[in-house]
Amino acid sequence: MISKWNYLPLTTEQQKSGTELAEKYADCQPISELLVQRGITTQEEAEKFFHPSLKDMHSPFLMPDMDKAVNRLNKAMGSKERILIFGDYDVDGTTSVALVYKYLQNYYSNIDYYIPTRYDEGYGVSMRAIEEAAQQGVKLIIILDCGIKAIDEIKYAKSLGIDFIICDHHVPDEELPPAVAILNPKLENSTYPCQHLSGCGVGYKFMQAFSQSNGLGSAELENMLDLVAVSIAADIVPMVDENRIMTYWGLKRLNSNPNVGLRAIIKICQLSNRDITISDVIFKIGPRINASGRMQSGREAVELLVARDFSDAYQKAKAIDQYNRDRKELDKRITDEANAILESQDEKIQQRKSIVIYNKDWHKGIIGIVASRLTELYYKPSVVLTLSNGLATGSSRSVQGFDIYSAVESSRDILENFGGHTYAVGLSMKEENIPEFTRRFEKYVAEHILPTQLTPQLDIDAYLTFAEITPEFLSLLRKFNPFGPGNPKPVFCTRGVIDYGTSKLVGKHLEHIKLELVDNTSGKVFNGISFNMSRYFEHIHSRKPFDICYTIEEGKRTNHPHIQLQVKEIRITDV
Repeated sequence: MISKWNYLPLTTEQQKSGTELAEKYADCQPISELLVQRGITTQEEAEKFFHPSLKDMHSPFLMPDMDKAVNRLNKAMGSKERILIFGDYDVDGTTSVALVYKYLQNYYSNIDYYIPTRYDEGYGVSMRAIEEAAQQGVKLIIILDCGIKAIDEIKYAKSLGIDFIICDHHVPDEELPPAVAILNPKLENSTYPCQHLSGCGVGYKFMQAFSQSNGLGSAELENMLDLVAVSIAADIVPMVDENRIMTYWGLKRLNSNPNVGLRAIIKICQLSNRDITISDVIFKIGPRINASGRMQSGREAVELLVARDFSDAYQKAKAIDQYNRDRKELDKRITDEANAILESQDEKIQQRKSIVIYNKDWHKGIIGIVASRLTELYYKPSVVLTLSNGLATGSSRSVQGFDIYSAVESSRDILENFGGHTYAVGLSMKEENIPEFTRRFEKYVAEHILPTQLTPQLDIDAYLTFAEITPEFLSLLRKFNPFGPGNPKPVFCTRGVIDYGTSKLVGKHLEHIKLELVDNTSGKVFNGISFNMSRYFEHIHSRKPFDICYTIEEGKRTNHPHIQLQVKEIRITDV
């Protein structure tokens, strides 16, 4: 699918406010442009951006209810109450549980953790889990990455003498559960500066407050930032403010002395002795942790992440890697089935602005991935449903700029449950309500989505000539890491490039092009790769000019750094 290429040059006002940067980076003008696009206009701000510091983290006590949460935890530990750490079965939930459990275990032994099963219990806290906790004498449950809508369940727990501290980051309803404390930067009354923490990030802030209140120092907790970095990357929360600081230092930890369980996954992924990037977390480490909860039990992921012995952790990582292989096979099969259904629909249905698709036999653990695949392929907000425990249960994914949470919420009266974020929502309903939900969802999307949101957009950050890709430029570009929403990897455009004469088709079916390119500003040859673009090879091979949009990827080959242009799209020029 060809995207519309967008480039918004700096406004006069932006240019004026970035004058100081333009002077600082006069020999590297694209760098100052990238900084100003991110709202950075002074040298002081640039230094803070390029060198994230843990000293710039916000006080955890700025979060509403933090005092209450710390006091209740201190009371529980002082009274030797049994504490249960409860979390969701995805990457964010399991890293959250692992972090809080491991940290508190250093100071307290009457503690355990619980991860619900996706298939028997479903998302969030269940009555069954509460009853089991009561039987074990639990008096305090710290719930992570879920719980913000568990009103009835927490009322029931309260009647059994169990208190809850909620650490969540999902959008709350007007009515809140009767917990002792609710830590959520998205609460209506919250003025916490970083609104978009991950669930693990909220858990980290809680432990930070606990540490400060007890004078425990910060080093031990900061050593667990690798878990927070994995959660931030996998949950795709904005890479700004505290999230960027925690990810920056978490990646340093991943690359030096990671958590034993993460070290085992790193070995399984063949990432040892390599510079682990945010992309490695998103595409290699995160999916393996997630596969445990998708295919079997998220508890296995926590067992891996709290492991102390590497050989034990490695065996657990091998099992989880097999789950990921199984997940990939299911993912492909179900995606193919979903595509076949959509392609067989009549033209009127295909012209809808949204996708809602249901198959009672699809694997519940895979439908979120399938929803993502359909959104990428058709560029429409997509909902994929299957049957689980008597309910049509599903996941939804959105296109850039469209709030799918509001779209799902508009049908809340016919839903049994729902929750999530702007771009991803989980939901369940009675099977008979699927047609009505489909009608309402399409109506809402059709009325609220913008035409531009239904077309892939490729935003260009800066135009570059090959002469501008200097060692100084690459050194500064490196400092923009880690990338993510709010700080995306810069996309560059170079016009009028030509084949050096050595580009060639590669891949099993010769579907990719290994590029060797030059432009008229530099004699240097730049290597690149363009996936699934073999249709352009004849033009490229004829050594006619064309334009490319790309990101710059760096790696090491035989211990020497090298760069490769990751070509996102090619445009044939008329000249």
